[in-house]
Amino acid sequence: MSHAIEVRHLCHRYNGRSVYEDLNFAVPSGSVCGLLGKNGQGKTTLVNILMGFLEPASGRCLVLGEDSHALSPAVRSRVGLLHEGHLAYEFMTIAQTERFYSRFYPGWQPDLFYGLVEKMGLAAHHKVGHMSCGQRSQVVLGVIMAQDPDLLILDDYSMGLDAGYRRLFLDVLHDFASRANKTIFVTSHIVQDLEQLVDTILFIDRGTITRMGLQEFLAAFRKYVFHCDHLPELARDEIVYGFERRGRQVSVYSYSDLPVVKQHLAGLGVDAGDLCQAPMSLEDGFIGLMGKY
Repeated sequence: MSHAIEVRHLCHRYNGRSVYEDLNFAVPSGSVCGLLGKNGQGKTTLVNILMGFLEPASGRCLVLGEDSHALSPAVRSRVGLLHEGHLAYEFMTIAQTERFYSRFYPGWQPDLFYGLVEKMGLAAHHKVGHMSCGQRSQVVLGVIMAQDPDLLILDDYSMGLDAGYRRLFLDVLHDFASRANKTIFVTSHIVQDLEQLVDTILFIDRGTITRMGLQEFLAAFRKYVFHCDHLPELARDEIVYGFERRGRQVSVYSYSDLPVVKQHLAGLGVDAGDLCQAPMSLEDGFIGLMGKY
């Protein structure tokens, strides 16, 4: 199986602090991979390394088969990047934006660009600087899709978007992912969006990565709830990975079966008589596995 992204023994430091030590993972071509981690875990730093904006202390990163810090123009033209928000040249109009970017991409598809931005009902002479955040995001999305990239790297594409524009982004990304051998590597703080998009998840925590299929994770990791008035201090251990309390209801997260969790809680002095398994979203699972803070 070919890989759109390969990271081998990556190490990186910032101001003397280790960000990654011996990081390894691969993103198969044709897959949709979501990178999840709390703030400060190095998601944007990793995107910067993949795009060649930063050179790691050691290790190797390959993007479409080339070293990330020495990407050729031919490979860069096959990568569509949305980097922390929806930046566009505000002094340009929609038409000027299309003409400007079309010169850099031999396979540019103007019909795709205008097909996306025309959904906003704005004239081609409308200036980007006079648009809302959601409208600017549509122009940027049009620019990215018109490039017809083989690899999309989206770093927190949902920043500043309301539910309608986030849903529109997801619709377009689903259409893109359905095409042959197209790859998406995405980070987002709106975890529920990724549940509707990705097939593989990379959890990054303290410089290490755990790779799991989405459905595999949702089936293996479980949320249990019970009610109690007095809850002793709990800490993450080999059975209970996380817990939350809201009023009398307590949620615990574990890879173990219900009888094992119930026995374990009893050993910790927790009366969980009505313990039962509850439905778990990807956001629930993320909080349960990674913690709130």
